[in-house]
Amino acid sequence: FGTLTFVRVYSGGITQGSTILNSTRGKKERLGRIVEMHSNDRKPLTEIHAGDIIAFIGLKDTYTGDTLCDPSNPCILERMVFPDPVIDIAVEPKAKSDQDKMSTALNKMLKGDPSLRIVTDPETAQTVLGGMGELHLEVTIEQMRRNYGVECNVGKPMVKYRETITRTIEHTYRHQKQTGGAGQFAEIKVIIEPNKRGEGYTFVSKVRGGNVPTEYIPAVKFGFEEQAKGGIIAGYPVMDFKVTLVDGKSHDVDSSTLAFELAARACFREAAKRAKPVLLEPIVTVSVNTPLNYVGDVIGDLNRRRGMIKSQENVPTGVLITAAVPLRQMFQYETALRNNTQGRANSSLEFSHYEIVPLNILEEIRAEEGI
Repeated sequence: FGTLTFVRVYSGGITQGSTILNSTRGKKERLGRIVEMHSNDRKPLTEIHAGDIIAFIGLKDTYTGDTLCDPSNPCILERMVFPDPVIDIAVEPKAKSDQDKMSTALNKMLKGDPSLRIVTDPETAQTVLGGMGELHLEVTIEQMRRNYGVECNVGKPMVKYRETITRTIEHTYRHQKQTGGAGQFAEIKVIIEPNKRGEGYTFVSKVRGGNVPTEYIPAVKFGFEEQAKGGIIAGYPVMDFKVTLVDGKSHDVDSSTLAFELAARACFREAAKRAKPVLLEPIVTVSVNTPLNYVGDVIGDLNRRRGMIKSQENVPTGVLITAAVPLRQMFQYETALRNNTQGRANSSLEFSHYEIVPLNILEEIRAEEGI
């Protein structure tokens, strides 16, 4: 039947056979079939109006979050924000001959669900699938099997930890290399300090007097940014830190963009170790809707998972419990919830923020990850 693209009509109307503009991608689409969905049943329509939620069949260049509009009155609605994945699994087809089939299936699913991420690990050549939780990835694997006929082997889920620093450090590093011809020389003096959680990496140059020529400053910024991807404690990306370039030295002949980039990389490796690095773990907000009789069991289970209860609210279907829980503790939670509530509760999970891993848990992670 072709690809189903579900659409909500915000204003105006359109008829079958019309041409519309995908203003997000700058491409025009011709409307073939329009259907109203009732579970698996499809009711053909010839026109639609504001407020309708329907599906177009056969659109070629329209994906989740795109805006479709009148070509003579283009507009773009605010796009949905899709958070970064917090959990990874390695996937591979059970049959080697299904490799291309699996890649095709994953790419099609990625277009429909932008919260999925697919990357190939350059070291292991594994296909790594990232998502918003264990259940999210389980559903994706099941859809591949059911809709595309691809049976997959799945590796153990890996939590996306992060690292950061907790102390301000001033550090000077000189990169000097002589190889017979033109050498390499760069010296930088920086202040590295922690940023507030969520602020990411920021770089400021306060160099005066041309001690570090202007054309080399972007290389210093890039060097710190790239080196931070490799981590300090366990190789996880470093987040939420600020680098201030305060001084440096250069050489008329031996200094270059590469020399200053290498200096920044080495400077970060040395300085970050002295800046009290810590491991961060993803915290998720878990919402559980449960009948009243099972509230104690649900809260007890969340507490055992290092969860912090944020609220309890009476709702028509029972009690809505909201808690902040480390993602690492949420594996197999759906199964435990079904067992604790005889299948009468349901839950949802959303990434919230990163927090410092407690020391006792850090030792457990080191043992598990082989750090």
